[in-house]
Amino acid sequence: MNSATPASGRLVAYGCLALSMSLVGGYVALSKPLVAAFPVLLLAWLRFGIAALAMPHWLKRATEEPPMAARTRWLVFLESFLGNFMFSICMLFGVSLTSAVSAGVIMASIPACVAVASWLFLRERITVRIGLAIGCAALGIGLLALSPAHAPASPASTQSPMPWLGNLLVFCAVLCETAYAVIGKSLTGRLGPKRIASLINLWGFVLSMPFGIWFALQFDFTSVRFGTWALLVAYALAASIWTVWLWMTGLRHVPAAQAGVFAVMLPVSAALVGVLVLGESLSSPQLVAFVIALAGVVLATWPGRGT
Repeated sequence: MNSATPASGRLVAYGCLALSMSLVGGYVALSKPLVAAFPVLLLAWLRFGIAALAMPHWLKRATEEPPMAARTRWLVFLESFLGNFMFSICMLFGVSLTSAVSAGVIMASIPACVAVASWLFLRERITVRIGLAIGCAALGIGLLALSPAHAPASPASTQSPMPWLGNLLVFCAVLCETAYAVIGKSLTGRLGPKRIASLINLWGFVLSMPFGIWFALQFDFTSVRFGTWALLVAYALAASIWTVWLWMTGLRHVPAAQAGVFAVMLPVSAALVGVLVLGESLSSPQLVAFVIALAGVVLATWPGRGT
């Protein structure tokens, strides 16, 4: 972090990052009812479309902002394709095949993955402590893969026949989120948070349009209840506007590796929503995996003496 940043500015940045990841964890869990009501690719298209209607004024370039260079345009596309479009597809398909609690545990590996990406692309050295953090994350995910997911105790509920595939897709979403953090750090030095959010959402809408139109032509929209529509609007605003703007605002003042500490809010909020709202239970193996994964988060993000 820039040493010239005042303490109050750092606190605001930390608050933005923490709230962003908390919202991501919340909508990861709450997306389970949505994927039960909409085809995943149609849901992604509707999400981007609703958000695009809410922020067209964010697309305008600020007077103090320089015109986008070719490299910046390419980074914006990659930020949307990996961190927005592919993250949504992997996450939505993943949570449809596994539990919200399981998804939360897997996403606890985000800080360790960001550390590896920082070493590869930002030339940051991986210390012994970071290596142990990566091992904790891998062990937590391994334990999770061996433990069954617990859905709500309801006669109408059915267990997914392929929870391992759901867990794998959620981990792919973790890799997409890692790219989102690293590329986003580069973009915050070139564009404002609002313009970044609007541009990557617009790209997501374009990328998902062929699939969205195909499924929309075959979908019965009258079968969707009002409460589901309300949840969809809240999901679209949170996923495409609030979380992106909060994250980019905080990331302008915090290094990418340090920002990874706030990813701990993602699995915590996802697990809490899964247990408290969706009625999922937390099994003993899942709890152990959760603790080990969070230990990896602490190891990966604990500030060193020279920080």
